[in-house]
Amino acid sequence: MKKILRIINRFNLGGPTFNAAYLTKYLESDYETLLIGGQHEENEKSSIHILDDLDLKPIIIPEMQRSLNPYKDQITYRKIQNIIKEFKPDIVHTHAAKAGALGRRAAFKLGVKQIYHTFHGHVFHSYFSDFKTRIFKEIERNLAKKTTKIIAISEIQKKELSKIHGICPENKIEVIPLGFDLERFNTNKDSKRKKFREKWKIKENEIAIGIIGRLAPIKNHFFFIDVIQEVLKKSDVPIRAFIIGDGEEKQNIINYIKNKNLDFSLDNSSATFQLTSWIKDVDKVYSGMDIICLTSLNEGTPVSLIEAQASGKPIVSTKTGGIENIVLENKTALLSKKNDLYDFSNKLLSLVNNSEKRKLFSKYGLEKSKDFHYDRLINKIKKLYK
Repeated sequence: MKKILRIINRFNLGGPTFNAAYLTKYLESDYETLLIGGQHEENEKSSIHILDDLDLKPIIIPEMQRSLNPYKDQITYRKIQNIIKEFKPDIVHTHAAKAGALGRRAAFKLGVKQIYHTFHGHVFHSYFSDFKTRIFKEIERNLAKKTTKIIAISEIQKKELSKIHGICPENKIEVIPLGFDLERFNTNKDSKRKKFREKWKIKENEIAIGIIGRLAPIKNHFFFIDVIQEVLKKSDVPIRAFIIGDGEEKQNIINYIKNKNLDFSLDNSSATFQLTSWIKDVDKVYSGMDIICLTSLNEGTPVSLIEAQASGKPIVSTKTGGIENIVLENKTALLSKKNDLYDFSNKLLSLVNNSEKRKLFSKYGLEKSKDFHYDRLINKIKKLYK
């Protein structure tokens, strides 16, 4: 039986962990897999419960962290080399930037024959200065030469990697969308909705609008706050806005809301803006929401939008990254240009004020979510490895 060493940046809540976990679990009849990764950061939600649910026992390398740190990165590199020497994998498959840089270098140096890397997103715009971005692009171009195949999670991402940023030729890129077990998002929704709305004091006539994800600059939460402020001025019905997640921008977001003299709460009150931090049972969150928003400046395949569709929730999102490949524009989601306050707020308002439109988007969302079942992911990866 062939061996796979699967390396992920860190075990924080998000698409990469689900992807690595399902591949580790559901390829086990064909391959022996060892999963390794870094520790989640203090302001992130751990994803270890996902691995526990699948009875997976990863090796955690605490020195492998998101930010650049030459000292810790060198320790991580040596640890990965030692694991490769001991485990002797036939395949090394890395997920996301840090794991991809250190894991592919080590695998190539030690003569691993099959090396794969999945881009779950990229940092080639809206993250760093032009100078840093050029350096990261050059690093990825060199790494691509050491890689058997690059995996993009959407057609748009493939185009960005090959034609826009020139990381590698098109024929070196395979498009394999993420896969999930989405059953829980479409079960017992009425009871989950009732309990969630009772807990957070959401009235029956209030439209609950949620944004779910890490509180980081790239997610553009300030814009979400501006949008809600605009919608409040024009809405025919009362609305509540839920910011679900945690991260380094939390205090800045609170200050921004305060400076606008908008009411907010960190506990279960009836404030217009509700900051809930992370909620583990996120299926209950979607059941309680009426509309899901995403305001990011850059994205790969945002899990929140896949989960929203699986929950039958209409979406309003910025048009960036691979989003157009995971939603049906004007059927499951309304898409707006980045930072276009007038366009985004009007599209959100059109859903807030129209319950029939929300029901129609819900129907299409449930159907679209079937494209993201993990069976498709497993079958495509098997074919790629062979």
